[in-house]
Amino acid sequence: MTKPAKWVLSGVILLFIIGIIVYPQIKQKMNTNTDNQLPSRPISGQQQSVLIINAIILKQQALSDQIRSTGSTIPDEEVDLSFESSGKIVDIYFNEGTYVKKGDLLAKINDKPLQAQLQKLEAQIPLAKERVFRQGTLLQKDAVSQEAYEQVTTEYDILMADIELVKANILQTELRAPFDGIIGLRLVSEGAYATPSTIIANLTKISPLKIEFSIPERYAADVSNGTNISFYMEGASGITNKYNARVYAVEGKIELETRSLKVRALYPNTDQAILPGRYLSVEVTKREINNAIAVPSEAIIPEMGKNIVYVYKNGEAWPAEIIAGLRTESEVQVLDGLQAGDTVITTGVMQLRTGMKVEIDNLKE
Repeated sequence: MTKPAKWVLSGVILLFIIGIIVYPQIKQKMNTNTDNQLPSRPISGQQQSVLIINAIILKQQALSDQIRSTGSTIPDEEVDLSFESSGKIVDIYFNEGTYVKKGDLLAKINDKPLQAQLQKLEAQIPLAKERVFRQGTLLQKDAVSQEAYEQVTTEYDILMADIELVKANILQTELRAPFDGIIGLRLVSEGAYATPSTIIANLTKISPLKIEFSIPERYAADVSNGTNISFYMEGASGITNKYNARVYAVEGKIELETRSLKVRALYPNTDQAILPGRYLSVEVTKREINNAIAVPSEAIIPEMGKNIVYVYKNGEAWPAEIIAGLRTESEVQVLDGLQAGDTVITTGVMQLRTGMKVEIDNLKE
């Protein structure tokens, strides 16, 4: 073999060896690039052919159209007690936080100067009466003039008027309860100087109790005197209790700031268990329908001006058009299209199609 032929053969062998070494790396790189260029596809399992749903069996029930609001309890009567005149407080007769009756004497300021003035005036009564009697006798005998008789009778009338004035001033030194109620904490002590602007204590009447709340202006025609309401408050045990009251007054105008109408109702509160100032929830029943058929609001699908619900029949979902009536916060009355005993699907309604296979997971009866 010639020398050039040996060099050619050696080169071919060398290229073959290099190819064996490099080729796997090139192939791996090409495969990697190819994989990167292909779009990724999510691996999904077998599609579920049956939709799991919840449903409810319709039955006749009472349905109420209600107005809901919030309000407060306020006293039937309330007043800050104070004297009508000025003076030093000499006696306080009430105990704080106790029940008092109308007319009970609660406190008194010094009236000794007025009592002395009253005694002085009352001491003049016998003499004034005697003068009137004497002048009257003389007048019958024409011994005195009519003018002289009228002068002494006028003096007597003035004396009696002065006595009544002093008695009225003495009454102003007494603080009496204007109505039955519970007297609060006193703000003064004996020996303090009181004026008509000095508040002695607060008196509240809480039986009956007033319930004050507001309703939106669009419901103004639905509430009037005599309308029954219910209100709810949380008790000491954390349980919400229900109470009933009756509207006795409605404000004569709509409040411009809130566009609402203020309403007041009366609750007997005979046991005086509810105090003024409590926060409460109020319900006013506008209308109540007995033996109504209603479906949950979430079960209805609005379609082209129609209301559609899906009814469960033999493992399949079938649409039914309904005519809606009264609407509450959570339910809609069905006037036509369904009847008691129908099973209405309440979940997954947007995924349902006519005749679709469904399986009930939770059935409410």
